[in-house]
Amino acid sequence: MSLINTEVKPFNATAYQNGEFIEVSEQNLKGKWSVVFFYPADFTFVCPTELGDLADNYAEFQKMGVEIYSVSTDTHFTHKAWHDSSDEIKKIQYAMVGDPTWILAKNFEVLIEADGLADRGTFVIDPDGKIQIIEINAGGIGRDAQELLRKVKAAQYVHTHPGEVCPAKWKEGEATLAPSIDLIGKI
Repeated sequence: MSLINTEVKPFNATAYQNGEFIEVSEQNLKGKWSVVFFYPADFTFVCPTELGDLADNYAEFQKMGVEIYSVSTDTHFTHKAWHDSSDEIKKIQYAMVGDPTWILAKNFEVLIEADGLADRGTFVIDPDGKIQIIEINAGGIGRDAQELLRKVKAAQYVHTHPGEVCPAKWKEGEATLAPSIDLIGKI
């Protein structure tokens, strides 16, 4: 069963953000757009490039009313240690959520149980707490924050414009489609 259009399951976790430990739950993912960004582990190779890319684009996500939550099966203490020791990770201002009990990784179906790690999973959640976008990458394939921004803009557009859809490669300001019998076979 796909998680698309399902509500985020309940959870409680501790995160490291801006020099503090904070509590995060499914309630934080309601009332605004959110991205839950799973990655395998702190102190690794591809992960800091992705998290740094998100950090570089964080202001743009915030302008769109989107909050970012990065998640790994590490603890919030490990997130702080990594933040304090890496120039790339030091840029991060969004929450770095610890999931050592695997609750989130199981809820979002990205747990690699044999390794105790999470797949590279990206989940875009609407203000109702429902998952609108899912992307899962193999461990060696990094993600692109600019492409994620484009997808979030499309999800936000469709959410606020019922009856319209965004075609492939759609960018903000471009034409959308209004599905109807008249379009069948003409695209």
